[in-house]
Amino acid sequence: MTFPDLSADLAAKLPELRGRLASGTNLADITWFRVGGPAQALFSPADEADLAYFLANIPADLPVTVVGLGSNLLVRDGGVEGVVIRLGKGFASVTAEPDARVRAGTAVPDVKVARAAADAGIAGLAFYRGIPGSIGGALRMNAGAHGRETKDVLISARAVDRAGQIYELSLADMGFTYRHSEVPADWILTEALFQGTPGDPVAILKEMEEVADYREKNQPTRERTGGSTFKNPPGMSAWKLIDEAGCRGLRVGGAKVSEKHCNFLINDAGATAEDIERLGETVRARVKARSGITLHWEIIRMGLPLPGCPTGEALAEAEAIQP
Repeated sequence: MTFPDLSADLAAKLPELRGRLASGTNLADITWFRVGGPAQALFSPADEADLAYFLANIPADLPVTVVGLGSNLLVRDGGVEGVVIRLGKGFASVTAEPDARVRAGTAVPDVKVARAAADAGIAGLAFYRGIPGSIGGALRMNAGAHGRETKDVLISARAVDRAGQIYELSLADMGFTYRHSEVPADWILTEALFQGTPGDPVAILKEMEEVADYREKNQPTRERTGGSTFKNPPGMSAWKLIDEAGCRGLRVGGAKVSEKHCNFLINDAGATAEDIERLGETVRARVKARSGITLHWEIIRMGLPLPGCPTGEALAEAEAIQP
């Protein structure tokens, strides 16, 4: 899909802008699935102040979408209308602080936070070694692994709202529940402060290695995937429900349910975003039919389909075949 050029007009209206603004950037290049259409405009702010200036001075009705490392994201084939904001170097610092604390920008990969904590002898953050993505996504979704969640280690976070106002948020302000936070959807998280405990760097690194080994052994880490596709229903495992519904190895076009871990969808053979979403909805339909349980997407889906193409539940069951 081709969008009208936004970047030149926005740049002319924002003379103090210091970040990078581009039109028509192919978002497939920055998502782990390697699918999806273009961003009408892609903005990478220089720092938090630049982000606040941008948001305060763009039209109030201009759609704004935020992406991180693209690990837990499915961009539809028609692309994303409006401005896509991707935080970069100005949000990528991570430092250990006194009292076993770690401060990180939201563009920092989760694994780098785990490593920085280990290097400083700070225990309690090693679980981030097992979470693909950035700290921004971890805050937005209360990301967790191996029995710990972001809510267990966060002290505070910073965010910028749609009008460019900057906020300091306490743990209580985040409103964390399972794979969810109550931070308004149009606020952009910029920084996090974590609390660990003093620990032995050697022991922490060993724990991180065990987390990495578990992922390598049990998840399709070398495939084009978006991480866990569906949230676990209370007291249940999504992968087990999917397996029991006969979906292990199920394929739609170039998309496939992983045979190694069937809560992962894979771009196996030149899949489109529609293939992946159609496969996910087919899995949901089959699980619902067999168990009566509705799975909810953990992967974020955004953007427009190609003209004439359906999205969501309208995709279910069409063209799905067994391997």
